[in-house]
Amino acid sequence: MTTTTLAVLVPLLPFLGAATGLLLGRTAPGFVRPLAVLPTLAALVLAAIVAVRQGGDATVDAATELTPTGSVPIELALHIDGFAALVAVLVGLVATCVQVYSTGYLRDDPRYPSYAALVSLFTSAMFLVVYSGDLMVLLVGWEVMGICSYFLVGHYWETPEARAASLKAFLVTKLGDVPFLIGLLALATDAGSFRITKVLGTVAHGGLDHPTPIALLLLAGVAGKSAQFPLHTWLPDAMAGPTPVSALIHAATMVAAGVYFVARLLPVFEASRAAMVVLAVMAAVTMVGSGLAALAQDDIKRVLAYSTIGQLAYMTGALAVGDRGAAVFHLISHGAFKALLFLAAGVIIHASGTNSLAAMSRMTGLRERVPDAFWTMTVALLALAAIPPFSGFFSKESVLGAAEHVSTGHTEHAPAAAGWIVLVAGLLAAVLTAAYATRLWLLAFRGRGAEAPDHGRQPLTMTVVLWVLAVPSLALGGFAYRSLPDWFDGRDLAPTPTTSVLGTGLALVGALAVHSAWRHTTARAARVPLGAVAAHPEGDAALVEAEAIATHTPAYGSVASAPDPADPGRLLLGPLHRHAATGFHLDAVHTTLFVRPVQAGASLVRFLDREVVDTYVRGAGALPRWLGIAVRRAQTGNVQTYVSALLAGTVVLVVAVLLVATGA
Repeated sequence: MTTTTLAVLVPLLPFLGAATGLLLGRTAPGFVRPLAVLPTLAALVLAAIVAVRQGGDATVDAATELTPTGSVPIELALHIDGFAALVAVLVGLVATCVQVYSTGYLRDDPRYPSYAALVSLFTSAMFLVVYSGDLMVLLVGWEVMGICSYFLVGHYWETPEARAASLKAFLVTKLGDVPFLIGLLALATDAGSFRITKVLGTVAHGGLDHPTPIALLLLAGVAGKSAQFPLHTWLPDAMAGPTPVSALIHAATMVAAGVYFVARLLPVFEASRAAMVVLAVMAAVTMVGSGLAALAQDDIKRVLAYSTIGQLAYMTGALAVGDRGAAVFHLISHGAFKALLFLAAGVIIHASGTNSLAAMSRMTGLRERVPDAFWTMTVALLALAAIPPFSGFFSKESVLGAAEHVSTGHTEHAPAAAGWIVLVAGLLAAVLTAAYATRLWLLAFRGRGAEAPDHGRQPLTMTVVLWVLAVPSLALGGFAYRSLPDWFDGRDLAPTPTTSVLGTGLALVGALAVHSAWRHTTARAARVPLGAVAAHPEGDAALVEAEAIATHTPAYGSVASAPDPADPGRLLLGPLHRHAATGFHLDAVHTTLFVRPVQAGASLVRFLDREVVDTYVRGAGALPRWLGIAVRRAQTGNVQTYVSALLAGTVVLVVAVLLVATGA
């Protein structure tokens, strides 16, 4: 079987599994789990075979025209280079792990058949984005992922949080997709084709007439899909969905699509130095802002959500300095350990008997209750914090090394300003990443919160997946930077001494600062005597919080909403904490800039429709109605009235004729 045929089957198999699962979900429920797991597993195997055959060297290209358009043709095309081959393997691995994990996590969910089918469709759409060689076909996968995320995030539609989160995710990403579509059309107009190879060929020969507007329009869609500032606000709220969905969205689909798109069309963005600087600024603001926000969150999944936003910013930062190899390297490394983090968090949530909430202020004794989650999450957090020799260290250092290289003016692909922006923000984000990773570990596994009910051991399908993902989280980085440079444009991915020392040193500083703050706040909370609140009814809020934790009673309506007085994030952030906890009020900014103007416009349209348009419509109907009333009243049925009217009319006519004749 040819490589092209195998590549076509990769997105097709999950799609067929999704369609069959939807059809048989009610009539043959015994087939639901095999139809969820086996097609995705087969797609993973085929993606691995395609990657081996592609070998990171010879690009696989194939195309057939779908239908004559009369202008720019649309083709069903494949374009598989080293980046596409590796990313497809990542998508298949994470999707398979999520499907296997979900068989245990959602084993009692009555809507599991539709859930599993949507996950398969989600996976198929991402495969289509990865392998597509035509921008319009890529857009199909891009939009299918958007609608799948809407349904999956809103899986628990009985809760208002899930309904609001799914709608917000859909609308915010669509806000970016509108300019994205305009940018695609403008790009195809300049290049004369939607084929990626032809577009890149046009750029290489300087044939792109409007590079800056096109690049900025495309970046709007990327910011929405990959949750970058200022369109990132949907991702933390999307945690209202099932945890396996969060793992899939954050690790291998949806948010990875925007980064992958820029990597595939990087020469288009490099054609505009202004766009590269904008991309660098967007990455820098997202890195730092998401790190501060993660340090202030209480829900474990929201911490991981802001972590994803920050790690995606590292990838966009690598792209801003013109190194797509470093960006995709970190994309693959991050996919492994972030999927592990979410699925381990899912074990914690499952153990406490809830669906989507895991407030770290309530956690205690989890190390003994969920040892598999403890050990594997520890590995993933070390990878996230970029501590050597874990995978995140090598991929993050490749980003910082690329930024350092550009900042010294050693490249023509990006301005030196972009290099400095990404380097400084990346080093600052290294401190924050290690800080919130350490805080999460301390609060989750050494916390003093009110212990949640123990729901027994977790299904084997959940714990096995954790150990499968722990292997690449531990060893992928060291293997990849030595063995896979040919897959990444032949660039050297080895860590550079300067950024390695700086990045690791700053990460250790962040971890030690949080540990020191945690010890201080824990000792302070332990010294608070019971009854101290009564002695200080209007005193320090920390006393209220400390007594709430000590007595396992709610101080703010419920234990889940009471902030832990031993939270080091509150001490380190100080007055900034309450702003960081709300995402720096960006939702309020969006409400002011977008929601209220749209609502005002809708109110104006409704007023014009009711008071202006409807007035004309009512007037057009009123005149005939009045005439009908007048005619109806004239029909009295009295012959004398009719004769009198006839004589009166005759007299009027005679008088009129005489007047006309006299005047003549």
